[in-house]
Amino acid sequence: MTAGQAETRRRHQVEELCAAAVRALSGDPALHFRARRLHRGREPLSLHAPHLRQSADDDLLSSRGIADGMALRLTVSDAALHRRLRPADPAERGIFELLEQFRVESLPPAELPGMRRNLRLRHVRWSLEFHRSGLTETARGLALYTVAQICRSRITGEPVVEETEDLIEATRFALAPSLGHDLAGLRRHRMDQEAFAGHALGIARTVSVLLAGTERDAEDDGDPTDPRFSLVLDFDASLGEQIPSATAGTSRTLGESGAAYRVYTTAYDRERRASDLVRPGQLTELRERLDRRVGRQGVSPGRLARDLKAVLAEPARDGWDGGQEEGHLDGRTLAQLISSPTERRIFRTERIEPVADTLVTFLLDCSGSMTAHAEPVAALVDIFARSLELAGATCEVLGFTTGAWNGGRPGRDWRRAGRPRHPGRLNERLHLVFKDAETTWRRARPDLAALLKADLFREGVDGEAVAWACDRMRARTEARRILLVLSDGSPMDTATSLANDPHYLNEHLRETLRRQESTVEIRGVGVGLDLSPFYRRSRVLDTSVTSGYAPFRDVLGLLTRG
Repeated sequence: MTAGQAETRRRHQVEELCAAAVRALSGDPALHFRARRLHRGREPLSLHAPHLRQSADDDLLSSRGIADGMALRLTVSDAALHRRLRPADPAERGIFELLEQFRVESLPPAELPGMRRNLRLRHVRWSLEFHRSGLTETARGLALYTVAQICRSRITGEPVVEETEDLIEATRFALAPSLGHDLAGLRRHRMDQEAFAGHALGIARTVSVLLAGTERDAEDDGDPTDPRFSLVLDFDASLGEQIPSATAGTSRTLGESGAAYRVYTTAYDRERRASDLVRPGQLTELRERLDRRVGRQGVSPGRLARDLKAVLAEPARDGWDGGQEEGHLDGRTLAQLISSPTERRIFRTERIEPVADTLVTFLLDCSGSMTAHAEPVAALVDIFARSLELAGATCEVLGFTTGAWNGGRPGRDWRRAGRPRHPGRLNERLHLVFKDAETTWRRARPDLAALLKADLFREGVDGEAVAWACDRMRARTEARRILLVLSDGSPMDTATSLANDPHYLNEHLRETLRRQESTVEIRGVGVGLDLSPFYRRSRVLDTSVTSGYAPFRDVLGLLTRG
């Protein structure tokens, strides 16, 4: 194992331990960390204090302090009351959020003394990082830092950070007359959130005026750019950007007129093995590139296989265990019973084993925009294909694109025919098989690398691809069939949209999903996009996460029944 892989595994283990701690303390099973961010399901939770931001170099104890602080905020603070009381002014609001976080950190359960130590350690570490970054050398930075130190000390009853105690003494003395009354109230009312909020608002207003007086100093010296040290501006900002949603309008041609979906011509449609479209030498290079990416991901296929088996396996009869002292009489032992009347091991029992009698098909959108995500998606699919095989399930990897841009040969035929109205799908469909259900992962390894060949990615007709994949799945004998559609956008074929209407393919995809979901469990995996306008169950995949287990956990969540 390389040093990089070891570090990736360490960070992953720390993240998993912290996520388990937050879930246990809060009682919310949907909480998890993804790329050092706390999420509930696929939604990132708001950040309330800069010392709760994680960085890559945080050790286990520091990370546990962050996790404990987040868990306390979820369990001790009344979110609805807090939203009602918080001020609108950004500067005031930031300080108000910080003080509420300090309040909940002063209330760890008495039976968990380690939590108090974790919170203290995290606060000290963040404080020293803030100071050593040079931010306390400005009037604005020093004022903010002093307020944070004296307020937390007063609320929790713990001393200020020893290394900077002399540094903040003069500022603390200057602030005492204006903050003294409310500081006393913070400690006195820390068990009463509403009463505490009144004093927190008083301090927030006073500090806001102080910050306004130091604006010129901030312009001269610069505000902190590292979000871990931004004390005012980003408290309530979501940890992740707003996730865009797929567009799913109604087709005038199909939805309103009631016309059936049409295909102008199928003469040029093809189904190909993807590796046949790549030169052997190039395929070898692509496989080496994919192996490097899989190695950086740092995910154990064996561990993922165990998780998959837990999700997919069902109890099934798997033969008989003979030589038992109770159960069904084993006819093969009757002669033994006559020769040895005292022998008791003449019975047999049915052997029940968990069996993953499941077919999981990955259907990959190979449209042009997916080239930016090809490498992380290929690594995810490759690891899943191997792990599903280890778990005893069957895996198929398919893709869909078009044979040309802007209509190709069907488009030319349509134009020669005088451009009749509403021609339907107007491009040459290309369906790709990267790994079929009969092929083992080891034999399919080179073929899966074709996912990285950029010039295979053109446009996409999602509805027909879903129907094709479902037909292949129904031809199999597995008891359970799951189709995972990975896409970064709505269906798009330029020629079809221009010749019919912009939502022609969207409407067909929705109709196809309604028809197919009776026999196949279909899930949407949005690559940086929310696919819920199309799929009843979907998740957003964050391909910016280049290592760790988080993307795999997202997909695992879609494999559960329901």
